[in-house]
Amino acid sequence: MRILVLAGILSGAAAGQILTDPPPIVQLVRKPGTGGASLKAYANAGAALNAIGMASVTGLPETWLVEAHYSFASVEDLDRKISALAPVRAFSDASDPLQDDVLAPSRTMLTLYRPNWSYRPDQAIRMFPKARYFQVTLYRIRPGTEADFGELIRLRRATADVINLDRPELAYQVFSGAPAGTFVFLAPITSLRSFDDGRNLVPVFAEGLANARAKDGSKIAADTEISREHLLFRVEPRISYVSSDFADVDPEFWRGKVK
Repeated sequence: MRILVLAGILSGAAAGQILTDPPPIVQLVRKPGTGGASLKAYANAGAALNAIGMASVTGLPETWLVEAHYSFASVEDLDRKISALAPVRAFSDASDPLQDDVLAPSRTMLTLYRPNWSYRPDQAIRMFPKARYFQVTLYRIRPGTEADFGELIRLRRATADVINLDRPELAYQVFSGAPAGTFVFLAPITSLRSFDDGRNLVPVFAEGLANARAKDGSKIAADTEISREHLLFRVEPRISYVSSDFADVDPEFWRGKVK
């Protein structure tokens, strides 16, 4: 029998909400290494949320937990419950066989949803239970250039609409836990095979428009961006804490199957 998530964790996750709308708050927990992360803190706290665990495919070896919150009260509730569980305070457990040999501290970021900067967000959130990978883009912009950065995102969205780019994503602004002017874009991907389609080549009628916007965008990017980083992550059910409704979209992937 192959069980990806412990029965106790499953029962605790049952109270979590299914993702039908983009969560207004996402808490990102980043841990160096891809050896795994213990879910005991979520389970013992009886957390009522969905947390997707991901391991890096590109970039530095990292494990990310993407927690979906619908209010700051939810963030506070989780923080209080986990704090009360000392010594089980971190999402790490030295006795967990999936853990790295050396436990490194995690880094947590609170982010706020930016609907106007997201691309087809209704599609993106519906893809979360079906996602097997996430493309994550991290931006850091110069102080005082948020309006220009917003124009850059608008240009990119307009071009994506012209070519009908099948790459919905959710935009979030870091509220706490990273330097000011940091933004995170989360794009769920059902299969890397979608990249084999040529990334939705620009149709002939749109080439002029796309090229013009690309030039405008390059100028704005040079003036506003301090850095831009593209990362690819693989969704890992064994380190995810999701509700029954969420997992029911593909129970074999999220819960495993009896052989």
